[in-house]
Amino acid sequence: MTLRAEIKKKLEKLVPKGAEFSVFRPERPEFGDYSSNVAMVSKGNPLEAAEEFKKKLEKSDLFEKVEVAGPGFLNFFISPEVFIKNVEKITEEKDGYGRNEILSNQKVIVEYTDPNPFKEFHIGHLMSNAIGESLARVFEASDAEIKRANYQGDVGLHVAKAVWGALKQNSSVDWGKAYVAGDRAYKEDESAKKDISAINKKVYERGDAEINKLYDEGKKISLEYFEKIYKRLGTKFDFYFFESEGGIRGKKIVEDGLKKSVFEESDGAVVFKGERAGLHTRVFLSSEGLPTYEAKELGLAPMKYEKYRYDLSYIITGNEIIDYFRVLMAAMKEMFPELAAKTHHVPHGMLRFASGKMSSRIGNIITAQALLDDVQERILKIMKKAKELSDKEMKEISDKVAVGAVKYSILRQSIGKDIIFDFKTSLSFEGDSGPYLQYTHARACSVVGKANSAGIKPSVSNPPDEVGNVERVLSAFPETVERAYADLSPSHVASYLIELAHAFNSFYAKERIADAGEKAPYRVALAKATAQVLENGLWLLGISAPKRM
Repeated sequence: MTLRAEIKKKLEKLVPKGAEFSVFRPERPEFGDYSSNVAMVSKGNPLEAAEEFKKKLEKSDLFEKVEVAGPGFLNFFISPEVFIKNVEKITEEKDGYGRNEILSNQKVIVEYTDPNPFKEFHIGHLMSNAIGESLARVFEASDAEIKRANYQGDVGLHVAKAVWGALKQNSSVDWGKAYVAGDRAYKEDESAKKDISAINKKVYERGDAEINKLYDEGKKISLEYFEKIYKRLGTKFDFYFFESEGGIRGKKIVEDGLKKSVFEESDGAVVFKGERAGLHTRVFLSSEGLPTYEAKELGLAPMKYEKYRYDLSYIITGNEIIDYFRVLMAAMKEMFPELAAKTHHVPHGMLRFASGKMSSRIGNIITAQALLDDVQERILKIMKKAKELSDKEMKEISDKVAVGAVKYSILRQSIGKDIIFDFKTSLSFEGDSGPYLQYTHARACSVVGKANSAGIKPSVSNPPDEVGNVERVLSAFPETVERAYADLSPSHVASYLIELAHAFNSFYAKERIADAGEKAPYRVALAKATAQVLENGLWLLGISAPKRM
């Protein structure tokens, strides 16, 4: 049980059942480790109620003291022994520290990334991957059984454009350039547009040998390319679903729904009238009888459930399709109400740049690989000052730091907001950045390593007279993980880790941690606990925690 939960449980015994109040960590230390407005929502005079609560609570071993402040707030100062015991708990539980059982016995499937074969893996896919992977880990830390899913658009107009562009190339196919050429031709050349539309139908029908060969080759190359990026990002999917499969299933579902009047015909197409749910009309089957994205997505829901009988399903996408998804969910509620109830759409913002341009582009698309390579190159220039690392170590670590820098920049913000990526701040080894957290973790590991070499073993048996800020922040990690789940926001973990890193680095600057002395074992235990919690928190963000930097 977290400290916040313990306090709330004690307060609940003092108020009528169902009374709503909050327990929170105040921003200023003079207001205690935790505060509550419980007296202000009680009957009678808040100050009198607060004084009464104080008398009953200050006898608890959990508190060093309880104070009444302002119009009736209760400020709680946790007993130092509680914080010291928690330091020992962290070193014992290791990567288990911070986990909870909120989703115990729940099966959760998380769908994210969703790149389209024949097109580039761009920074939008990078956004979805970072957020989806982190949420999957937050669910996992909440004791859920997790499956990761990836839904990829292997049919559709974008494929036809790429195949058309490939047919125009005389040498070996460059699929990135092929798509750009096809996309441009579709917009500017009416004859090419007709040819691409014909190819689109042939791809669905699988009746043209030349088209099939080119399609199969392009899809294979694309998927292999994506796997390299997933490995670099630290993601491994359990299930892969494709629009070609969803389209077949979705078309049948829509046709069945047409008979039930869930869908209706309109100008030769089949549509869902979203107006009856306060939304708008969308096409599910085109006038040519082809399933649209909406129909394919509708077909995906039962496909997922047949593969994995989930209790919860989360779908991570860009926020540009929020309205589309609302209509889809309205249609799903009518066709599969039980699956709709389990399904949650988590939209995210766009990734933009504070200044400057990326050097590697396909058309007007910034690729994920180009961004990561650019960041890694800049990190390498910074790390070359660390002469104790070999070239091989530097390359491996710089890649982990580059991925961490990009992921942290995405995850430090609320999911729905646009992300402004600034190279200067994102790559800094000081301040609010991924590299700063990784460097702090490496620093803590280094201190523990030096102490071990000097024969100093971590122990909390001889603590200082007063505990510091590090101990207080360490104790808040479990409730931070719970909050990240409750709000579906890894940003809480990111903010917490920065707070912990600041606290530890202040401690590091003031104390000679691994120096001999009677308090050295405790200081080392504190450094070890900090390294562990930083590692646990970075794992939740999908970021590596190198021991050397």
